[in-house]
Amino acid sequence: MIPIVTADEMYAIDREVTERIGISADSLMENAGQALFSALKERIPRAANVAVLAGTGNNGGDGFVVARMLKSYGYETDVWLVPPKEKVKGAARTALEVYERSGYSWIPYEGNEREFAMRAPHYDVIIDALLGIGVKGEVRSPYQEIIEQVNRSRAVVYAIDVPSGVPADGGDVAAAVRADMTLTIQCPKLGAYTFPVVDYYGEMVVVDIGIPPLAVKANADHRFVWERSDVIRTMPKRKRFSHKGTYGKLLVVGGSQAMAGAVTLAAKAALRSGAGLVTMAVPETVYEAVANRVPEAMCRPWPADDGAFAGATDWDGLDVDALAVGPGMGRTEGVRRLVSELVRRPVPLVLDADALFFWDDYAEQVRVRSAPTVITPHPGEMARIVHRSIREVEHDRFGVSKRLAMEYGVYVVLKGPYTIVTGPDGSQYVNTTGNPALAKGGSGDVLTGIVAAFLLQHEAVQPAVSNAVFVHGKAADWLVQHGHSPWDVLASDVVDALPAVLASLT
Repeated sequence: MIPIVTADEMYAIDREVTERIGISADSLMENAGQALFSALKERIPRAANVAVLAGTGNNGGDGFVVARMLKSYGYETDVWLVPPKEKVKGAARTALEVYERSGYSWIPYEGNEREFAMRAPHYDVIIDALLGIGVKGEVRSPYQEIIEQVNRSRAVVYAIDVPSGVPADGGDVAAAVRADMTLTIQCPKLGAYTFPVVDYYGEMVVVDIGIPPLAVKANADHRFVWERSDVIRTMPKRKRFSHKGTYGKLLVVGGSQAMAGAVTLAAKAALRSGAGLVTMAVPETVYEAVANRVPEAMCRPWPADDGAFAGATDWDGLDVDALAVGPGMGRTEGVRRLVSELVRRPVPLVLDADALFFWDDYAEQVRVRSAPTVITPHPGEMARIVHRSIREVEHDRFGVSKRLAMEYGVYVVLKGPYTIVTGPDGSQYVNTTGNPALAKGGSGDVLTGIVAAFLLQHEAVQPAVSNAVFVHGKAADWLVQHGHSPWDVLASDVVDALPAVLASLT
């Protein structure tokens, strides 16, 4: 797992390394520059005309080390120092002096603004080492003008740590470098997984500079990227001597006259994801329409009112190990009563879609549940749950998810690009699979089925949920890589892609 940090946490990690562990700031900067150069030399052609834009802080210091190495390896490189030299302090000053003693020159931006404006459009590569993670508020002159010129250039732009101008922790962006690739140092920053900041990063590569993991663990919250290796490590193995009951009995409660297909998508996804026995509970008025759509699943008609659930249940003979509630239920009074009753069932529970509409009615019941509860809101549903605007949710995805999960003791899956899974203890795991093909009705129903099935098979809840989110996104990625476009993928296609994805992981 790759740790994700805030700007303040990164500063604390640096202090831990220099003050307690004893690696000097100069050594740390040299390590960073060398590691950055190793990543860059694999990507920059030897014939490229390169510009390194250096600011006054550590970001600029990293730029000087990179520039020294580029020149040492024969790259045609211009180094532009934006602030006056006397403003460069600390380890960055040392890196600048080492650069100079190595026999290399730099160009002061001050007094040469017109020359930079003429040269900027002709660089093949621009390395952004201007501002780093300390940016707050609007970018001032001359950085704003430089950023505008960089964004207009035809160059391939590599940003060091974060694109200059973006807030490291996320938020609004006034003016910022639009990088083709960001080489983030040691740990991705929070903003790399929030909008609109993520749009400025381009592709992101994490560059390890040798910071001891102990320093990160001691100074950062439990917040990680959940990677393929984590999925493979935690995926359960199917037992040779097992039967359908071994892998759990799931009841999917959903469907209505207007949305009969949602419950079938969830049920089929659950079966494709390994659930042993799946039963669909649907309003009796849609029973005939739904019963034969997934022949491998059983189907139970429950009392209906005007095409939706009437609020009553029929548990006669039902033996259930987990519940998935919400796909296509509608938002009637009967549905409200039904969800409030189902929340009281002492089995693992996944709440999605229309079931989340009634959160305020049953939230206190969720708080006292003894069995695990997983909720899977998209930003609009989350905004309704926490009584904030969608914009506020999107600007504070990590914070909103953490507060809700810890307050109610639930696992929160805040969907969207870079879905965040948050546990009741506040630990957070970011998913990086998926693409815009999932921006289509039914995709959430498929995820609900996968989550529920994995809950039945994993020993721990968090890996089950994180693995489900990873597999769901990976199925969409597989489809786009094998003949589909992000426009044409259907939710049922995602279900059909699950076998290939699961085979690659197990």
